[in-house]
Amino acid sequence: MTEEYTPPKVWTWDAENGGQWASLNRPVSGATHDKALPVGEHPFQLYSLATPNGQKVTILFEELLEAGFAAEYDAWLIKIADGDQFGSGFVEVNPNSKIPALIDRSGAAPVRVFESGAILLHLAEKFEAFLATGDKRAEMLSWLMWQMGSAPYLGGGFGHFYAYAPYPMEYPINRFAMEVKRQLDVLDKHLAQNRFMVGDDYTIADIAIWPWYGRTVHGKSYNAGEFLDVGIYKNVIRWADEIGERPAVQRGRMVNAMNGEPSEQLRERHSAEDFATRTQDKIG
Repeated sequence: MTEEYTPPKVWTWDAENGGQWASLNRPVSGATHDKALPVGEHPFQLYSLATPNGQKVTILFEELLEAGFAAEYDAWLIKIADGDQFGSGFVEVNPNSKIPALIDRSGAAPVRVFESGAILLHLAEKFEAFLATGDKRAEMLSWLMWQMGSAPYLGGGFGHFYAYAPYPMEYPINRFAMEVKRQLDVLDKHLAQNRFMVGDDYTIADIAIWPWYGRTVHGKSYNAGEFLDVGIYKNVIRWADEIGERPAVQRGRMVNAMNGEPSEQLRERHSAEDFATRTQDKIG
């Protein structure tokens, strides 16, 4: 496990690298099989899974609906462990084969939107909601882009080596743990002076950051709460608790969920009534 590795002059893909999800990783893009995406009756068709990136979008949809906007949506489950993201229909919506992906059918012609931050911004601008305005807009966009750039270190970096790699490796775990704690410290210091990410305004910056870092300070990311000593980030915990109490957030985090208690899972969402009429058939 400590044997020194000398990279070849030209890297080639000749074997899976091991660890969880290894069978899904490949150095090329594009569809692996033909599979059309389902289409529901609502203006917005979301193809997703309740990972942190997926939860961002369903939380925003539920916030928009609670605020009275005409943002009805169908949320279709994409099982990434089964390779659904490599189906031809999904690749047409997102050539990068990552969830979430959205088709906006509310206009004259369907519009595809992929990457969670782009979807948040698209919806917020369409409905003119959960945005900071004036001089605060730059602050909101800065934190939104901060999340998009920082979370890969938490998920693909720390999460991979701490929880999913074939065996524990001290150097990458230490390297990415240091970065995750630095990011949490950035948030903690900012939230010591601000109720939300943009002062007193609850915006898409909060909606983007909460599923990743709220989950982390609640000790639910990779079962690493004790390892990361998350209890020291009191301001992030206060912020995460307040957002987590919002009814729309509680609903949004359930949509397309495949893990957790059955009462916290709604595999597909096609109307508000689905939350009240969940059955084992719908969640199983």
